[in-house]
Amino acid sequence: QVQLVETGGGLAQPGGSLTLSCAASGNIAEMYGMSWYRQVPGTQRELVATISSLGVPKYADFAEGRVTISRDNGRYSDNGRYTVDLQMSWLKPEDTGVYFCKVVAALRLGPKISGPIDYWGQGTQITVSS
Repeated sequence: QVQLVETGGGLAQPGGSLTLSCAASGNIAEMYGMSWYRQVPGTQRELVATISSLGVPKYADFAEGRVTISRDNGRYSDNGRYTVDLQMSWLKPEDTGVYFCKVVAALRLGPKISGPIDYWGQGTQITVSS
């Protein structure tokens, strides 16, 4: 299994900045794409930004120019650890919502490796208000 821990949500003023971080750990054999989604009140969950295993980012139109996604594949134990950060600036009230980390990972299953599996974080609230 993969455990995801999201941090960095909270209250920000319009025009302000926040950085979200998501740490993934577990029996990870391979980490593929890492992404941030959001669900604003009254809408469906939508992609904010994603970054490939090679570090190539892609952004939703509303995020372009205001958001930077980055990842760190550093390892500190046999289980490995991966982080994906979302730096957001020029926040708007309409950015208010719950932000979710999603990763696609293959698990180490003894001598075998699983296929890619989606894992979601529990979500972290961002409120943009003056």
